[in-house]
Amino acid sequence: MAAREPLRSLPTHAVENQVPPLEDLDLFGADAALVAGVERGGASWACDQLRTFGERLGSAHGIELGYAANRHRPELRTFDRHGQRIDEVEYHPAYHELMRLGIDSGMPSIAWTESRPGGHVAHVAMTYLLSQIEAGVVCPMTMTYAVVPVLRRHSDAAAEWEKGVLAASYDGRCLPPAEKSGLTFGMAMTEKQGGSDVRANSTRAHSIGGGVYELRGHKWFCSAPMSDAFLTLAYTERGLSCFLVPRWRPDGSRNPFYLQRLKDKLGNTSNASSEVEYDGTWGWLLGEEGGGVRTILEMVHHTRNDTVAAPAAFMRMALVQAIHHARHRSAFGKRLAEQPLMQNVLADLAIESEAATILSIRIAQGFDASAGSDEERAFTRIATAVAKYWLNKRAPGHVVEALECLGGAGYVEESMMPRLYREAPLNGIWEGSGNVICLDVLRAMGREPRALELFVAELNTARGSDGRLDAAIDRLEIEFRDPADLELRARRLTEAMALTLQASLLVRYAPSFVADAFCSARLGEEAGRVYGTLAPSVASSEIVSRAWPV
Repeated sequence: MAAREPLRSLPTHAVENQVPPLEDLDLFGADAALVAGVERGGASWACDQLRTFGERLGSAHGIELGYAANRHRPELRTFDRHGQRIDEVEYHPAYHELMRLGIDSGMPSIAWTESRPGGHVAHVAMTYLLSQIEAGVVCPMTMTYAVVPVLRRHSDAAAEWEKGVLAASYDGRCLPPAEKSGLTFGMAMTEKQGGSDVRANSTRAHSIGGGVYELRGHKWFCSAPMSDAFLTLAYTERGLSCFLVPRWRPDGSRNPFYLQRLKDKLGNTSNASSEVEYDGTWGWLLGEEGGGVRTILEMVHHTRNDTVAAPAAFMRMALVQAIHHARHRSAFGKRLAEQPLMQNVLADLAIESEAATILSIRIAQGFDASAGSDEERAFTRIATAVAKYWLNKRAPGHVVEALECLGGAGYVEESMMPRLYREAPLNGIWEGSGNVICLDVLRAMGREPRALELFVAELNTARGSDGRLDAAIDRLEIEFRDPADLELRARRLTEAMALTLQASLLVRYAPSFVADAFCSARLGEEAGRVYGTLAPSVASSEIVSRAWPV
């Protein structure tokens, strides 16, 4: 939060040519691509709620909460002062306030509690807004959102847990669920020896009756360990199975859930990530024994919805920071934003950001429509993986280019840029790193040939609007028909699918000067390899003004 009336006339010099603090942001209303996407996605009813949410987050206080939550990292309390095991994590009050703001505003629940269309679009818009201010608290909210379809497929679990998950009330106390006003969920799959290969897991479970199992083993990466319950994987005699593991047993005793240590991560530092040991740990079987991967993948699929929104959010905030700086900082006789080469860079960053935003909203629309349409479900299955791969590949480079626009001012911790840069790689790893996701795209193509047809049909709705897009669709269809070395070409194919889908969405829904710039820079023969290489004909100043019209 900016200090009031700082001294600018100092004994040796006057403080001049400085950029004013970027506070009290209109995160929702000033984002034309987001507002249009929410309205187009059937969530107009949520606009007032989103506007209020964005104002609270973008306020000087909201921005300071993000800084404080990262400055004061979570601390593991394995034992209490009497030497008794508690396995709890203590968070700074700023973390709890951000959690309360997100959950009480309905971020994890709005997709499931609203009977109107557009619930997933509204959820993604909230994820996008909160991720711009502080992404660490988004993780537990994403998992809480994503567990609902799994609970609903298993009525016994839903009856006990769903009401608390959808309560839209944050309760950060470590207590049995019946004593809390609201609940959160986590997920624990990864083990040391397997990583993404969950079938290499070694955790074992044996039945003790009544659908209850005792688990013994470990999990190498378990984020948000103060959640009230977790979906986890363990082997029974019939194969890898999915279990609901609560922090507390029904009799009010602590479930053995041993936090070994917290990870010292590159970023995402406000969110605790832990290593966990199970030893006599109770879990309730969800689904059939041996069907654990199939059961938990429903949760994974919904978390990927948010891993698409998050990189779009990072690009958006990085762009806002860069434009704000360039509009207020002068060099070589004029404002940075008035200089042609800087305009070119900012406009290039802006079209990348808008393309990411419009794609994330389209994916959310697919989640909304999937409930009533097998075609949308199949399209969303493949498009989500495509979008997750591509946006998370683009985010780190985008953020570092925006950081460079600020120069040295962007390289110091007082700015938000280092935090955005450290955050940018995370969602490319979470729920499947690049190779895993590209292979998942191939898997979707093989198992659901209809999904590929629907993907091409989506692209063809924009055919005839831009010759460069038409040519890109033609090239992509040729790629699809070539069965040779598919796995080797998986990244190239996924990249082409993502760029063509983004271009088709922009041609249909964005202003023509944005769509033209994107098709020229990303699909055309004149495309450059770094940001700031847009053709002279591109309407750079109009693109920048649209991106941040404050």
